[in-house]
This record gives sequence, C-alpha cells and structure tokens, in this order.
Amino acid sequence: MFQTNRITYWVTLLCIFHFSWGIAQQTTPMQTIRSGTFVPLYGSTEEGYVQLSSFQLDAHAVTNAQYLEFLNKNPGYRRSQIKALFANKSYLSHWKGDLNYGDLRSDAPVTNVSWFAAKKYCECQGKRLPTLDEWEYVTMADAQQLDAREKEAYNQYILAWYETPRTYLNAVESTPKNYWGIYDMHGLIWEWVYDYNAIFLSGESRKDKGNDENLFCGSASINATDLMDYAAFMRYGFRSSLRANFTTVNLGFRCAKNL
Repeated sequence: MFQTNRITYWVTLLCIFHFSWGIAQQTTPMQTIRSGTFVPLYGSTEEGYVQLSSFQLDAHAVTNAQYLEFLNKNPGYRRSQIKALFANKSYLSHWKGDLNYGDLRSDAPVTNVSWFAAKKYCECQGKRLPTLDEWEYVTMADAQQLDAREKEAYNQYILAWYETPRTYLNAVESTPKNYWGIYDMHGLIWEWVYDYNAIFLSGESRKDKGNDENLFCGSASINATDLMDYAAFMRYGFRSSLRANFTTVNLGFRCAKNL
C-alpha cells in the first residue's frame, strides 16, 4: 500500500510538472522598463519631452501558437466569426482555417491581426497594448545603450529592414535583444500600439488616453523635432494610415503591463 501511494504521489507530481511546463511555454517573459524621459519625434508637448513611468513589456511579439490558444478560448475572434467592425476581410487570411495556421512557424509572430483583436488578447492576459510613447521609448535602444538614435549604423540597420520583405515569417527573438532585454523592436514586424494615431490628435485628446473614442478622430499635423529621423517618420506615417479594424501581413503586436 505504501509503495502504491508513493507511485501515485510521483505520477501526480509529474503530471503537474508537465501541465505547468505547457503553460510556461505559452507565456511570454516580460522585461521591466525603468521610468525615464525622451524627446519624441512629434514634439507636441509643452515641455518638449515625455516623462514615462516604469512598466513591463513582453520580450517578444505574440506568436501564432499563442494566438491560437487565445482563439480556442475566444471563438468570437476566429476568422469566420469576428465581426467586420472589429476586423477587415484580411484578418488572419494567411491562416488555413479558423484554428490552423498551416505551414507558418508556431514561434513566428502572429500578423494580419486588427487593433481590436490585439487589444482583446492583451486584456485576456491581464495586460494591455503598449502606448505609442512607451514603444518609441524602448525602441530607441540598441544592444549597448538606452538611446542609440544618433548612431548612423543603428539607423541604417532600421532603414534596411524596412526594405526587406517577409521577415514576419521568421521566429520571434530572431534579432539581437536590446538594452532592455527586448527582442525584435526592429527587424521582424510592425507592431500595434494602444494610441497608434495619437500623433494626429489634439493636445487635449492626448492627455486623455483612457477614452477610446479619442483614438479614431485625428486632427493636428506633425510638428517634428528632428526632420532627419526618417525611420521614425516612416513608423508614424504607417500608423497614421491605419484604422482599428485594419490588418496587414506584416503587422502584429506585443503586450505591456503597468507596474
């Protein structure tokens, strides 16, 4: 009897280990981004710089396998069932079916996902989409320093990637991690941010990022602080062309979390 109980005990522990390991495989590690300030491209604040509080950011973008797990639990966001209000016709169009990403890599970033779907995914993880300022703050860094924007080689690397097609087929963490321990801010996909078109909002709207209605009605033009920052202009220009239900084959997302 004692021997049988011991066997049962160890089998139970083994099952718990495998279950926990399966959860861990689907959980993206997060890195803490310390508070700081930076001068954004648009320069629309009275101070001329942005002050950010500390937050956490996913080390890599959400993968096909992770998004499939989300769809299993949220059928309303499957390709055949999602409402047109929340995603256009190209939503997950490169998948073979509602729950089948076909020949795509399981560890490649999920793309062709709308802002609404990305926002819902993050909420289901107890997280949120990063703000535009948070994303731009993290993306300033290369592997050695927090702000590498004045490095010619760094900017050339970013611009060269903008001309490279189909990198969205590569696995996450396929580019070197930066100063914060974050992968693929450049070199893999474009990414949704919470207030993706905030650059075109009025000053009053930018102060209230908690109101979703403000995210979809733009005014005001770009007032750039550095006209030579072509890479940033391309990012802001791309974001300004989006609507919340748009999807593209090279546009994915990652999640953030308050501290």
